[in-house]
Amino acid sequence: MSDDDLRVPADRWHRQSLEILTAWGLNADHARIVADVLLETDLRGIESHGLSMLPIYAAMRGKKINLTPDIRVVRETPVSALIDADHSIGHVPSKMAMDMAIAKAKAMGVAVVCVRRSAHFGAAGCYSDMAARAGLIGMVTTSARGIAMVPTHGTEPVFGTNPISIAAPAGRNPPFNLDMATTPVAVNKLKVYWLKGKPIPQGWAYKLDGSPETDAERAFQTKRMAPLGGTRESGGHKGYGLAMAVNILSATLAGTSFQPLRVRREGADTPDNIGHFFMAIDPHLFREEGAFEADMDEMIDFLRGQTPANPAEPVLVPGDPEYAEKARRLAEGIPVPALLLEQIRDVCRQSNAPFLLAG
Repeated sequence: MSDDDLRVPADRWHRQSLEILTAWGLNADHARIVADVLLETDLRGIESHGLSMLPIYAAMRGKKINLTPDIRVVRETPVSALIDADHSIGHVPSKMAMDMAIAKAKAMGVAVVCVRRSAHFGAAGCYSDMAARAGLIGMVTTSARGIAMVPTHGTEPVFGTNPISIAAPAGRNPPFNLDMATTPVAVNKLKVYWLKGKPIPQGWAYKLDGSPETDAERAFQTKRMAPLGGTRESGGHKGYGLAMAVNILSATLAGTSFQPLRVRREGADTPDNIGHFFMAIDPHLFREEGAFEADMDEMIDFLRGQTPANPAEPVLVPGDPEYAEKARRLAEGIPVPALLLEQIRDVCRQSNAPFLLAG
């Protein structure tokens, strides 16, 4: 974030995304779901999956993304469901899926809902958080539209960033919320560094010759990322294995494509056919009322109370940085880099939507 970034109030940010999405032809309910998730993402400081996605979605609409989908449940039991997204933008079937998982878990104790034939759904942590706020443990995984991760001992990308998020409720503390890619960062984090004119750290991405890449624009364009952990010696095989496990839960279980094979068979310009996995677990299956939450509070308090190596950087738990950033951005506005501002201006111009960010 630069001091020169424009800061946009959350309500104006939300109106801007709604104007663009409805100009594209999304119905009002779908547009609001997408705008809500995008706003929550940017408020949490996850800039790779918020407003900066709209220029990418603009290029995908009508080609890879169906703007008037027939989203429907194709299989269902008391503890499970399979949703066909009809190539919808992923935020809409994902909210539907987690809402179903929460309702089923409250009735039955545990539930899993999968989504097939979807598109990019934003930040996984927004959906696991839905479960935690409902008093449940939430787990969310997704396959990815891009092919970016180079496997251990490999030379060519085979997986996307294949994120996983787990959230759990506490009592007096905000929920635990782990939201992580199975690469060092999400692909779109490379885009954020590019938009801000910053080099990326070594270990995030490779050049074509296998040496470390630090140019953010080139890294975003070539998309040759390391698995989480980097080399075999530093544990990169674990990130690679996690990416495959996420793909099994998200794509293989839902009946969607393994992306390298889809591209080989159908071509890169066809819909991405992404799969998502949503699980909700009621702690009361195992614990008395309030016991799980009390133990969560005790663990969180203990971890935050650890002596930091640097007093200026206290020990945190997953979710803490995002909650703090949300409070700050609600008070001060959401920073928008100049390059992204111009990209959104172009999207508005191409979509016949009013440009609101600078007004």
